[in-house]
Amino acid sequence: MYNKVVMVGNLTRDIELRYMPNGAALAKGAIATSHRYKTQTGEQKDEVCFLDFNIFGRSAEVANQYLRKGSKVLLEGRLVFEQWTAQDGTNRSKHALRVDSMKMLDSKSDSQNSGSYDNNQGGYNQNNNYSQPQQSNYNQQAPQNNYNGGMNNQAPKQTAPEQNIPEIDIDDDEIPF
Repeated sequence: MYNKVVMVGNLTRDIELRYMPNGAALAKGAIATSHRYKTQTGEQKDEVCFLDFNIFGRSAEVANQYLRKGSKVLLEGRLVFEQWTAQDGTNRSKHALRVDSMKMLDSKSDSQNSGSYDNNQGGYNQNNNYSQPQQSNYNQQAPQNNYNGGMNNQAPKQTAPEQNIPEIDIDDDEIPF
């Protein structure tokens, strides 16, 4: 069975960081996302989804350090069904997102601390503004040989691969808080 969830939205509260008895970090939070649509009568309606999430390990500490209420974030993980008994003895349950990776999307973060953390990779990938020389073979000519045999010995120019990254358009007016 396949269980994968990707959510982009804003945090509805600050991250709550705890440490489990084995020393592993656990961050709890909630995300809100909305979808605007038109009804059959032409009226604009907003459909809002709130979902609690859990982040484990080093990424929990990173989330606690950088994310605050209202922060834009992309969370990827799987949906889990949590059950417990409340203090009054009633059985309670809810769906939650168990996060495998996250990406901070705030514009402030983009210029300074933008990064993503992937629990499965075990490391925090931070994109800083450091200039690093990058070598690329795109649009460079191949070395010429002395013998051309009546043919053009130049290698065809390579074009950079297209990056089909979808743009996520979230308007601040659509956020329910």
